[in-house]
Amino acid sequence: MTTARASGLSPARAVLRNGAAVLVQESSTIPAVTIKATFLAGSLYDPPQLPGLAYLAGRLLDRGTEHRSGEVIAEELDDRGVSLKVSTSRHTMALNGTCLAEDFDDVLAIVLDVARHPVFPETEIAKRRAEIVTALRQDEDDPATVATQALFELLYGPDHPYGRRAKGTAAALEAIRRADLAAFHRERLRPDTLSLIVVGDLPGDRVFEQAARQLEGWHQAASAARAVPPPPPAAARRERVIPMPGKSQTDVAYGFTTVRRLDPRYYAYWLMNHVLGQFGLGGRLAHNIRERQGMAYYAFSAFDPSVAEGPLVIRAGVDPGDVRRTVQAIDHEVERLAATGPTPGELEESRQYLIRSIARMLETNQSIAAFLQNVEEFGLGLDYDRRLARHLEAVTLDEVRAAAAEALDPSRAAVAIAGPDCGPSPRRRES
Repeated sequence: MTTARASGLSPARAVLRNGAAVLVQESSTIPAVTIKATFLAGSLYDPPQLPGLAYLAGRLLDRGTEHRSGEVIAEELDDRGVSLKVSTSRHTMALNGTCLAEDFDDVLAIVLDVARHPVFPETEIAKRRAEIVTALRQDEDDPATVATQALFELLYGPDHPYGRRAKGTAAALEAIRRADLAAFHRERLRPDTLSLIVVGDLPGDRVFEQAARQLEGWHQAASAARAVPPPPPAAARRERVIPMPGKSQTDVAYGFTTVRRLDPRYYAYWLMNHVLGQFGLGGRLAHNIRERQGMAYYAFSAFDPSVAEGPLVIRAGVDPGDVRRTVQAIDHEVERLAATGPTPGELEESRQYLIRSIARMLETNQSIAAFLQNVEEFGLGLDYDRRLARHLEAVTLDEVRAAAAEALDPSRAAVAIAGPDCGPSPRRRES
C-alpha cells in the first residue's frame, strides 16, 4: 500500500492493494472511535427504470449478512453501545458508527461484514419497501418537501440524477427484486469505491493494520465511473404551483444551478450565498422577508455544489396570503445582489464568520470524519483544513460580485410553490 501524511489536522492516508482508501485521524479527547465507511453507491447509480434502488439497498444492508442475521448484528452492536447508521445520498452510501476504542476491532469487523456480505432477506425487502412507500406518502403531504422536489425537477429535469427522487417512486420500489439489490451491491460496493475514515483514540498504525487485515482478500474488478451530465441551460423563468388544500403554510423553493465543487469560483460563490441567505439569522433574505416585512416563518438560502453543477436554493415558509409578496421580495434581493454585489463590510463579515467556523467543523470525531470524507471524495488534500482559510482570504470583492452576476438572474430562476390556495403562479414585479 502507499501512504501519505500531512500536518495541521494530521490525518494519515493509506491506499490498500485492492484500491480501498483508509484515512485515520488520531484524537485522544475521549476514549472513543468513529468509523465512517463510504462507497460511491448513491442514487446516481440507480438504473433509469429502478429509481430508489440505492436507497432501498442502504436500508437493507444491516438486515443480515452471510455470517450474521439481522438480530445478531443488532445484538452485537447493542452490547457495545453502538448505533450503526446507513445513509444514502446522490453519490454515496455511508455506514457510520462510534464505539469505545477497546471495541474498535470487533465493530470494524461488523461494519465491513455488513458492507461486504449482505444477503437482502426477502422478508426484510418487503418491510423496508413498505416503510419507504409510507415515507414517500409523507413527503407528498409536506409542502416543504413537495416544493423542494418540484424545484429540483425544474432545475435539472426529471431524468437527471439530481432531478429524480432519491427514494424513488412507489411503482419502481414494487418492481425491485432481490436480484436487483444483489447486482447493485456487487457493482457499486467494491473496495475501489471505498473510503474508510477512522477518527479517535487509537494509533494510526493499528488502524491501518486492522483495516488491511479485515479487507484482505477482497478483490473485485473496477467498473467505469458514471459521469454526471450538466443541467439543461436556463433560457427562461420556470414556475410551478402545487395546490395542497388543508395546509396552514405555503412553502416557496426558488433557485438556480451554479458551479461544480472543484470549480475555481467555488469560494466566491460560497461567500456570495452567505451574504444572500446565511449570515446572521439568514442574510439579506431574512432581513427583508422576516425582519423588515414580517412575512416568513423562515427564509434562507443554501449552496450545495457537487460532482456536477450544484444548486443554490432559496427557501421560505409563509402564510398563504403572503406568497406573492414573498416571491417579489426574493426577486428583489436576488436582483439587487446581482446588480451591485455585497458591500465590502458584508463580504468581510461573511469571510471572518466562515473562517471562524472552520474550527467548529472539526469539534467532534463525527464532524472530523465527515470533513475528511469530503476531502477524500473531491481530492482536496490532507492539509485542506489548513488551506481553507487561505482560500477564503484570497477571494476578492470583484470575484464575489462576478459570482452574483453570473448566478442570480430572476428571469432565469426556477420557482416552486406548494401549499393551500396557491392560486395562479405569482408574477414577478420589477423592484
